[in-house]
Amino acid sequence: MMRHPRYFLAITCLLLASSLAWPQQRRKVIINQDGSGPGGSNMQTLALLIQSPQVEVLGITVVSGNQWRDEEVAHSLRLLEIIRRTDIPVVPGAVFPLVRRREETQMWQQRFGKVAFAGAWDDRWWHEPFVVPPLPEGQPTAKPSDEDAAHFLIRKVHQYPHEVTIYEGGPMTNLALAISIDPQFPELAHELVFMGGSLGPQTDDPEFVNNPRHEFNFWFDPEAAQVVLRAPWKKIVCTPTDISIKTRLTPAMIKQIDTSGTPLAHYVAGYFRTGQGGEYMWDELAAAAWINPSLITKRETRYMAVDLDRGAGYGNTLTWTEKDKPKVAAQPVEVQVDLDTEKFYRMFVSLMSAPTPAR
Repeated sequence: MMRHPRYFLAITCLLLASSLAWPQQRRKVIINQDGSGPGGSNMQTLALLIQSPQVEVLGITVVSGNQWRDEEVAHSLRLLEIIRRTDIPVVPGAVFPLVRRREETQMWQQRFGKVAFAGAWDDRWWHEPFVVPPLPEGQPTAKPSDEDAAHFLIRKVHQYPHEVTIYEGGPMTNLALAISIDPQFPELAHELVFMGGSLGPQTDDPEFVNNPRHEFNFWFDPEAAQVVLRAPWKKIVCTPTDISIKTRLTPAMIKQIDTSGTPLAHYVAGYFRTGQGGEYMWDELAAAAWINPSLITKRETRYMAVDLDRGAGYGNTLTWTEKDKPKVAAQPVEVQVDLDTEKFYRMFVSLMSAPTPAR
């Protein structure tokens, strides 16, 4: 039977309308973070990923790093309460690194020199591991998951094989434990995206001047980083200190965010740590570049490992080109080198100013 051309036009319009109305599939991610707070790079990264309409956050797995795990869990839960997204599970992970301990590290610093930042071990704010001090933003009423981080990570990549990106913004202890329990874990993930490592940052920041290859996430748990870096991920993307230090969250950006008047905006502004030149946007850049890869204008491929000798370089970043890589197992890593800074800033301000998407 012959159809009138208007019939086909009508059908085409209906199909187009239905495709526009149907929500695009969001990219699944698990955020593995040392969730120090309130505010700051770690909490802002959680918020950035949650705020993106392109992203489905399956869960937040927490690891000791900048602060102790239980304190970080509390900060993460409280942020989710403030932005009304307590549907996202917060899953406690490792309290201690695989091998390294504070007492040994204090002796190491006496021998080889003091590091600028020691995270949960730092004498400036040290407290016992399982103590949760009063939170400036208020204590959460929401509760963490009963599951542990390693098994949550494993369960989710089996539930959604080859779909889940693992975003790593802290020490890699939880990931190393997951790999040790289930060697299929890296292969079942879609990719690994992490902030960590340091090659040769151009800066006068005292944290890197004395030892440019030192970076906190690797240094806090070097053995875990080594386990993760040699695992068979389909793709590994690294945001090193070299590119992170090219970013600053400034008072002007904070003022712009705060004018939106949302609970998240007030939270970000209220806990902004003003300092000379603003704050480095360590983890925010890694998360934003995963959402929008066009933020990165230059990349290099390196083979990466961690110095596990107990000498002065313990925890330092090791890298090689394809030509010079060692014969032991090593995986190629896409290392971000440069970025469109203004584009990144616009994206961050936009997401932090927007209403938080509902569940």
